[in-house]
Amino acid sequence: MRSLKRTHHRLRASLPLRPSSALTPRLLAPSAQTTAPVTTTTSSSSDAPTVTPLTSLLIANRGEIALRIARTASRMGIATTTLYTPVDAASQHARSSPSSLALPSYLDGEAIISLARQHGIQALHPGYGFLSENAAFAKRCSEEGIIFVGPPPQAMADMGDKARSKEIMTAAGVPCVPGYHGGEQSVEELKARAGEIKFPVLLKSVKGGGGKGMRIVQNKEEFEAQLRSARQEARASFGEGGEVMLVEKYIVRPRHVEVQVFADRYGNCVALGERDCSVQRRHQKILEESPAPLLDDVTRHDLWDKARTAALAVGYVGAGTVEFILDRDSGEFYFMEMNTRLQVEHPVSEMVTGTDLVEWQFRVAAGEKLPMTQDEIEQAIRERGAAIEARIYAENPEKGFFPDSGKLVHLSTPRTDEDVRIDAGFVEGDTVSEAYDGMIAKLIVRGKDRETAIRRMELALREYEVVGLSTNIEFLKKLCRSKAFIEGDVETGFIEKWRSELFRPRHTEDEVFVQAALALLGKEEHGQVADQLNTLHGPTLGFGEASTQGQRKFAFRVRDDAVEGQGDVVEVTLTQKSPSLFDATVSRQGAEPQTLENIVSETKTPSTTRTTLTTFYPTTRIETTVIQDPAYDEKVTIFQHGAKTELDLLQPAWFEKALGLKEAASSVVAPMPCKILKNEVSEGQEVEKGAPLVVIESMKMETVIRSPQKGVIKRLAHKEGVRYLQGWYCIGVIRGGT
Repeated sequence: MRSLKRTHHRLRASLPLRPSSALTPRLLAPSAQTTAPVTTTTSSSSDAPTVTPLTSLLIANRGEIALRIARTASRMGIATTTLYTPVDAASQHARSSPSSLALPSYLDGEAIISLARQHGIQALHPGYGFLSENAAFAKRCSEEGIIFVGPPPQAMADMGDKARSKEIMTAAGVPCVPGYHGGEQSVEELKARAGEIKFPVLLKSVKGGGGKGMRIVQNKEEFEAQLRSARQEARASFGEGGEVMLVEKYIVRPRHVEVQVFADRYGNCVALGERDCSVQRRHQKILEESPAPLLDDVTRHDLWDKARTAALAVGYVGAGTVEFILDRDSGEFYFMEMNTRLQVEHPVSEMVTGTDLVEWQFRVAAGEKLPMTQDEIEQAIRERGAAIEARIYAENPEKGFFPDSGKLVHLSTPRTDEDVRIDAGFVEGDTVSEAYDGMIAKLIVRGKDRETAIRRMELALREYEVVGLSTNIEFLKKLCRSKAFIEGDVETGFIEKWRSELFRPRHTEDEVFVQAALALLGKEEHGQVADQLNTLHGPTLGFGEASTQGQRKFAFRVRDDAVEGQGDVVEVTLTQKSPSLFDATVSRQGAEPQTLENIVSETKTPSTTRTTLTTFYPTTRIETTVIQDPAYDEKVTIFQHGAKTELDLLQPAWFEKALGLKEAASSVVAPMPCKILKNEVSEGQEVEKGAPLVVIESMKMETVIRSPQKGVIKRLAHKEGVRYLQGWYCIGVIRGGT
């Protein structure tokens, strides 16, 4: 027996309904005693929506979601056309469909509609992001006779307006967080309301999403600065009206739990389980799972019911996600917002229900009924276990998860099967642009239970290799190994709460350095090295230096992203006793040298970038992949025992001096490709350690760069409004540091 009784019911007549047809919306939830599927009655056959099979589709998005939509469309016999901007001209999604059209921007709705009409395309799928939740765009599609694969425009508008949505949810009996959602938006009024609600409070844009335009305010002293920052970011992200703010009580120990809902034009609505998305950075998700851990059945079914009530309260049709904030201290949950589109993390729900939600979208858009009842979905969830999704991002966790960009010099992914899935938008050799979101792929796994799913995810991450830019893969491995995460002890502040554990430095074994040295030597012997006498990356710089007969010495520094240029320095001396037999001496600063004898190594160099080693040490065998980008010979990446280690090949003192690197060590550089928004200092100004220096913007997220030390600003090397690449100097040199 279920812990929560579920029966057929209609929404109360008092609710502010906006049905999409003459049908009365109702929840599709057969009672526990009923085995036959529910049938929806109509007043007359003329009221029933007509079924119009989809034959052609314009995918108004990019990257992995465009590819994912195209796969299902192709399987269903729907002809697809993709779009691309100049930045994406060589992208995978631009090449994936039989037809691909150029446009200036994915946000240019009129251009997209014009292309659809010019080419006689029947339907349009917006994906997620860009125009996917733009009610005006959905309405324009309808006006032009284009089937919009998504909810009705009015439902999008109601849920897209955070203040209006809270009014509708309150009237529908869906609990909401205490807060102010009014139209008076003066600084004084918002500050006064925050005081009434009691600090801490959460500021967020009425058009917000993805953590943009959102700030936590701890006290009244910082209110105005945080409000100003939130509004500026919201205007940049959402345009006109984005600066209108909600003020809500900030739940100190919240969990982010959301429910995947789906409704059709016949008034049926189902919940396809919930997803816990509490593990976040910068208010954005990186791990999502279903079912949510440590959630009792009463609360779980109550969440599902409230989510369906929320959807039907606005006459919803199609795929949507109702997001709740669950207070860990009280056990209460509150409506947060509804995403009126397919979510990035929808594969998690697909894994635990055995469904294809994009197929459901196409069928509902064509006028068909939902393919499954609520009872059938719940039975599938009971049988299919647990699923987890990890988002693979181009970002640097050690530097505050700053976005990164660049070429995928090396990309090797885990083996996939029915329980391991990868949704990706890039292949090796592609470039991840700073112009768009930095998600490289989504890795989704399923297991018979949560424990199995976590183990499977960690194993899959160990097989995921990326070189050419920073990623969060190593950090995701740490999350999966975290005792707190394994026990389900999650909340939105999880990363900060367990920061000391998640960012603990990893000891690098001697064998890693030896393998790197063996790979470089093997690469040289296989003829993969350029004419070293005519390049700066010669024997001294890039491939060690000869000492006595039969010996080669290599010097490495473990790359420490948290402290630039301050990793451990390790020297490896190889003594070659025969073509494949070596002794190796590893010397670390402040430690006795360690010698590894009688090492047998076989090296293969399938390309100028990749070297593989099979090495037999006295007590173990080690398989290693070593990646060295020909454009950056001084950097070596090692994949060994499921871990990634990045090494710098040290340069001689004369070369550092020639490049001025000693002076550069005291400079502040752009931590990622960005745009300079605002200077907070001037030349000659004295600053304290941690003082704000410059505000930058990357991927529509603002970041404040702070002084690494106390001192005086010597030189400003940038101008406001200028775009900078990672590593370019921003603030010249700070003198007099302590």
